Amino acid sequence: MATVHSAQRTNTRATPTVKNKANELGGRIRIAHGTYEASSLASGDVIEMFVLPDNARLISGWLANDALGASTTLSVGYGAHTNAAGSAVSLSAAAYLAATSTSSAAKTAVLATLALGSGSEVDANANGMPVTVTMGGAAGTGTIELTIMYALD
Repeated sequence: MATVHSAQRTNTRATPTVKNKANELGGRIRIAHGTYEASSLASGDVIEMFVLPDNARLISGWLANDALGASTTLSVGYGAHTNAAGSAVSLSAAAYLAATSTSSAAKTAVLATLALGSGSEVDANANGMPVTVTMGGAAGTGTIELTIMYALD
C-alpha cells in the first residue's frame, strides 16, 4: 500500500519547506451570519445577506428558514462584484445552493459539494463579494437565516 500526500502536506515536506496559505492550514475560522424577515418577498427578489472578504476559504454553511409558503424556494449564491484583478464577475444566484423548497421550515446545508463551492476561495477586490439568497417559485413570508464559516488568517 502506498502513502500519498495532499498538496499542503507536500509543501511542509519539501526542502526547503513551502509555506501554505493561512486559509489552508492554521487559519482562524470566522462566521458570517445574516437574518432577513420576509414579508411577501416576491419570486426573483434577492437578499444581500453579507459580504465576504478576498481570500476567504469557504468551509461550510447552512440556510435556515421558516415555512415561507406553498411553492416557495430559496437559492444561495453571490452577487455581481469585481475580482482582485479588477474584472467584473457576474452574479450566480445558485453558486452555493440550488433552489430548495421552503414550503416547510428547514435547515439546509450550503457549500455541500465541490460543485457548490466547498473549499473554494473568494476572489474579490477590496469591496469583497456579496453573498445572496434568492426567492423563487412564489412570494414568501417568514424568517430566513444564512450562516457561512470561512477561514482567512
